[in-house]
Amino acid sequence: MSKSSATAAVPAIIEGPNVSVAWARVIDRIQTHSGNAITPLVMTTAGFDANGAPIEDPALRQRLDALLREREKCSVENVAFTIFPERLWRMAGGDRQKLYAAYRLVLPRYKAMNRQLNGRGLYFERLMMFDEGPFGNQLEHIIQTYTSRENVRDTLLQASVFDAARDHTKAKFQIFPCMQHVTFVPTCDGLVTNALYATQQLFVRAYGNYLGLAQLCSFMARELGMAPARLNVYVGVAKLERIAKTDPSLTAMVDEALQRRSAA
Repeated sequence: MSKSSATAAVPAIIEGPNVSVAWARVIDRIQTHSGNAITPLVMTTAGFDANGAPIEDPALRQRLDALLREREKCSVENVAFTIFPERLWRMAGGDRQKLYAAYRLVLPRYKAMNRQLNGRGLYFERLMMFDEGPFGNQLEHIIQTYTSRENVRDTLLQASVFDAARDHTKAKFQIFPCMQHVTFVPTCDGLVTNALYATQQLFVRAYGNYLGLAQLCSFMARELGMAPARLNVYVGVAKLERIAKTDPSLTAMVDEALQRRSAA
């Protein structure tokens, strides 16, 4: 039986004013505690601008992308795209039906670009193409039902990624899916989005995960007729792998981002 090297048995709740600082604080937590994992982790941020877009620290994003490129890992944007195809949404000009059509068109090509990572599926694919039944597009089902009548039950606003029929395998390692489920909660302050991960790679995936989920929150909030309010990400085992926790480039990047935030 495998065991995770955890910093504590109680949940670590880490809040950031935006996805960048939240990610930096998560990495700092690993670097300043024993072990290479946090179990469990709760990351939370309310970092959205007046237009509903996720707020970022451009300097941190640029440095992280450079380090990921140096290590031959996927960029932040490519990871975020697996959860929400933001660039297709911009091209669709605010028409979600055009977004769905464009995504269906590019999906085979996108998966073919990296069969190792994307061969079993992408998160947005599962959210809008879970199966071929009437509710295969879970996001559209939520949007249409919520906006067509009052008093929609809270449990309607949820979408699954994990599919036991496809995802319970005996493989020793399985890249997809780490995210299991998302829920959307309308509040008086706006839409809260919650995501549940069994595990999460903090260096190669977490920033892109946070950004993609924040973009998904913005999209769903707009289509449901409200502002995005908060993103909560629950992770059973958050692991810092593929890089040493004492790596000078990682440490400098995180320290400088936190210093900028303190000085702001």
